[in-house]
This record gives sequence, structure tokens and C-alpha cells, in this order.
Amino acid sequence: MAKRKHYRKIYSIFGKKRGGGAFWKLGLFFVLFLFFGFSFLFVYYAKDLPRPEKFAERRIIQSSRIYDRTGNILLYEIYGPESRDYVSLELMPDYLKKAVLIAEDRNFYDHFGIDFQAISRSILLNIRAGQLVFGGSTIPQQLIRNTFLTRERTLGRKIREIVLALEIDRRYSKEQILEWYLNQIPMGGNAYGVEAASQKYFGKSVSEISLEEAATLAALIQAPSYLSPHGPNKERLLARKNNILDGMVQENKITKEEREKAKNKEITFRRIGQPIRSPHFVMKIKNYLFQKYDEETLKKGGLKIYTTLDWQLQQLAETAVQKGVERNKMFLAHNAALVSINPKNGQVLALVGSADWFGSPYPLNCQPGKNCLFEPYPNVAIRERQPGSAFKPFVYAAAFKKGYTDTDVVIDEETNFGTLANPYIPRNFDGLFRGEVTLRQALAQSLNIPSIKVLRDFAGLKESIELSKEMGITTLTKPPLFYGLPLVLGGGETKLLEMVSTYGVFATEGLKVKPVFILKIEDQKGNIIEESKRAPKRVLEREVCRLINDILSDDEARSPVFGRRSLMYFENYQVAVKTGTTDNFRDGWIIGYTPWNVTGVWVGNNDNSPMRREPGTVLAGPIWRTFMTEILKKYPVESFNKPR
Repeated sequence: MAKRKHYRKIYSIFGKKRGGGAFWKLGLFFVLFLFFGFSFLFVYYAKDLPRPEKFAERRIIQSSRIYDRTGNILLYEIYGPESRDYVSLELMPDYLKKAVLIAEDRNFYDHFGIDFQAISRSILLNIRAGQLVFGGSTIPQQLIRNTFLTRERTLGRKIREIVLALEIDRRYSKEQILEWYLNQIPMGGNAYGVEAASQKYFGKSVSEISLEEAATLAALIQAPSYLSPHGPNKERLLARKNNILDGMVQENKITKEEREKAKNKEITFRRIGQPIRSPHFVMKIKNYLFQKYDEETLKKGGLKIYTTLDWQLQQLAETAVQKGVERNKMFLAHNAALVSINPKNGQVLALVGSADWFGSPYPLNCQPGKNCLFEPYPNVAIRERQPGSAFKPFVYAAAFKKGYTDTDVVIDEETNFGTLANPYIPRNFDGLFRGEVTLRQALAQSLNIPSIKVLRDFAGLKESIELSKEMGITTLTKPPLFYGLPLVLGGGETKLLEMVSTYGVFATEGLKVKPVFILKIEDQKGNIIEESKRAPKRVLEREVCRLINDILSDDEARSPVFGRRSLMYFENYQVAVKTGTTDNFRDGWIIGYTPWNVTGVWVGNNDNSPMRREPGTVLAGPIWRTFMTEILKKYPVESFNKPR
């Protein structure tokens, strides 16, 4: 009886007598309670969140990058806490985008910022794969977490993440969100974004990576430190890469054949450490940048510095120097430097400051700065060294400028240019005297005694120094009498970079253009903030230069000393060349040029130790010859204009 009353009471509440409405009212109340409860939580946690449009307003931190002249070769990167180079989605390979979506968010183009199905599906896929392969957070969620939030595992942080993910997905296109994500995502160490990661791990731009490399980058996203290719879990990284490739086949993103080929191809990872190409050249650029721009701009402003460096020529130069130094060790010469310039615009195409930047810091048991035959880091191309007879063309140019010609005669004989009490009796390199010689013969054969007479009697000491300064030499700062007559034999110190640039005045028939290292600098938005626009300046008459060029390229005139068709001679090319060797054999030089290139080589020892008694032709000549042989093929044949 009591039970019947109880059932009647329940029926009266939910049954037909009450129309069944109470049950549904209670259910509706419960749903509304949940809705308003979650709404309250959303409002509470979202009230202090940054606005989604800050993505479009914010300035993304990017490192500054130094490139070769093409912009395709990254030479060096200047960065702070984050290394990043923003690239547009269009420049990224399509298979990279597909690999990332397979790995991180398969329903990216179908969901509205969050994907509840992906959470449950990822659990099953990870169990099936036997390892963590797929994650549950969507790309918008990861983007919000990496940009605005922390990685703390709390309900509040997750709600904030969901709120902003929904807003980001509502406000922006999928392509824009994916582009932000691929430029923002941490990729290990201080590399952020796929471009920085591609440069770090593969040494090339993300636009150039292969399918297997793209899948590897996608695999890294989940745990970049744990899965680092330079760590103990490299095999796990590669296994995850293969799982991503399998997923791409399942989703018909690639074919089975493409998958198998990508799986079987070995991936070469770049070694750990900040990569640097053409280090002496780059360090000179870097010093300039830090003098002109503040550190914050360089480390976070995303500047792109396009230099004048020709990467192909730079590689040839480095190889020629390294092989030449190995050969020259038999002559007790342990270092060398090379500079190559386009004289028409002053652009430095190649610069090698020492034989091996990456060599031992303290070779041959030397102390830094003392008794070191070779040190890797100092840039010898900008150190002051005595040029030997490589200085002679400036003196002869000063004489020709005064009206003397290559047919004027001087006497090559033993001469005391000093006094009885303090004699100065120089010798020619071969110890011979030739009697009457023309100025053409004297310069072409690099005869010392006639050259001193040209300086003393024709050109003038002061005038020769002044002309060399006008042409680009900056190191002769002392009074003329300090250098005296030995100046023509290289008694005043100069720099290889300046000597090469100054010889460019002869190549351009009197036009001077200071060395140029940077073509242009762009800011993060692609605006040009600096550009090389140096105009040439006339510092010497055309006929003087034409006469110098004609003499220094005259194989017949130099043959009595150097022999016919020596290493300075090139079949079908007119190349003007001058060598130099100091009296004590501490420096060996050779500088040669055409109308479109000037290349100079110095050899010696960093501690100024003497080499074996061989001229610059023997020591520096082979390095220069090796380099010039290759670059002559790169340019069309162009000869010098004949003097009147």
C-alpha cells in the first residue's frame, strides 16, 4: 500500500497527470545552469586576455641575417634569445604544410579553432603507434599557447587557450593562422619557425628542403629538445618522421612511391653551432653593423643584409689559399690572404683573411700575439704589411703624370743613394746590372735601382705619396722623409685590401671607387634602409693608367726576368700583374687585374718571421694563378685600351 502511494507520487510529478513537463523543465534548468556556468567561467578567464588582433599588430622578433649577393646563401645570423626569419606561406613547400597538418592538426581546415574529435583520436593513434605521434591541440590552440600563454597545466590556462583559439579562428583566414604558426613555433634551442629550423638543421632555406626533411621538421614540433637530431633520441625523431609520411599516404597527400623514397633517403644534419661562411668577410660586415645600428635592432629587428660577396668565387678563393699555404710551408710561409674586387663598382667579391679560420686558435704551440707563424682569426687582409715592389706602379704613375714616358731611359748600375758615411746601395733581385733601360723595362722587370732613380729624379717622393693617397692608400701618414727612397721598394706599410682597391684605379683608367661590402639592407617589412650608391671619382688621367696597364700586361717586356709565358701570362686574356717581395723576405705579394677584376694575394707569417728566400712570384703566384684561372672563365674577354 505504501509502495503504491510512493509510485503515485512519482507519477504525479513526471507522469501524465502533470503533463510530463516537470522532467523536461528540470533538464532544461540543468542545461541552462551548465551554459551560464561555463559562460561565467569564459568571461571570468577571458577578461584579461590580449585581443586576437594583436597578431596583426605585433612586431615579430626576427634575427638579422647576412647573405651573399644573391640572397640565397646565408653567411651569418645575428640574433638574441630567438633566432627567427619570417617567411610567407607561399615560399614554403606544399608538402611541408601537409606534413605539419598530418602531425599536428588533421582537421585544421574543418574545425572552428578546437577539435574535440582529435583529442580522442590522438589517444588511439598514439596507442597504435606505440609512441607519441599525434597531439590533440589544434594549431590555433598551439599558436595561442606559444604566443600569449604559458605551458602550465591548469584549467584556467586551458580555458584561456580555448577562448582565444575560437576568436583567432573566427577573425583570420586559415592560411594566415598557418603562416603565423609556422613562423612562431619553437623548433629547438633558440630556433623559432621553420625557416630558422631549416637553416639550423639542414643549412638551407625552407623553400629548398625535400619531402623527408619537411617531414622531419614536422616531427620536431612535438618535442624539439627531446627529439633533437643532435641528441640521443635521433632514432625516435626519424621514426616519428616515418609515421608522419605514413599518415600523409593515408590522407592521400603523397603517393606510396614518394613515401618509400623519402623513408629510404638518408638525411644529413648540419653540425651543432652557429654556422658561419666566409668568416673574415662576415666579421668585417658585423663590425660595421654594430657601429651603425643598435644591438636591439640587429638582434630582434629582422634586418636582411645583402653583401657583395660572390659565394662561388669565395669558395674558389678559400680553396686556393688553403692549398697554397700547405705548399708554402716548405718555404717556411704559414699564412696567406686573398682579396678580389670588381674595380668598376668597388664591390668586394671574395675575401680570405687567413688560411683557416676554423683551425686551432694557438697552432704550433705559440702564444696568442707572440711567435705565431699562423693565427686563424686575425684578418691579415686588413693588417699593415710591407708591399715590396708592389708599390712601384704608383711611383711610375706619378712620373708619367709629370710627362715622362715608358721610352725614357735610366741607367741600371751600382749606385750609392746614401752617403759615404751612411751608404745605401740596393741591389736588383737577381744581382745583375743592365745598363741603359727604358721605364717600360724597369717597371715590367721590377728592377730596383732604376725604380729608385725614377722616384728620386722623375716622380718625386712627396708627389708619389700624395698620388697613392688620392688613389686609396691610407697608411702612409708619416712625413715623406720618414720613408725616403726605400718607399719605392715597399718601405711603407700598406694593407692588402687597400692595395687591391687602389690597383682598381689603373683597371678603370683613373676612376676610384672605395671598397663596397654591402649592396643593400632591408628592414623586416622589406623596405630598403641602406643601399650602396657610390659614384666613381677621377683621381688619375686615362693615358697614365693606360700606359701602366700596357706595361704590366707586356709579357715580352717582363720576360728577361720572369721568363716568357710565366704564371702571370694567360692565353687569350690581357692581364696586368705586379709582384712584390720585401728585402728580408717577410712578405710576398702578387696583384693582377683585368678591366673587370682585381685580385691580390699576400703570403707570409703572422709574427713577421722571414720565409725562405723566394720571390712573391713563387710564394703568392700559384695561389693567385689558381684563382684567376677559374674566374677568367666567368667573365667575357675584355682588353685594356692601348695608350697613345
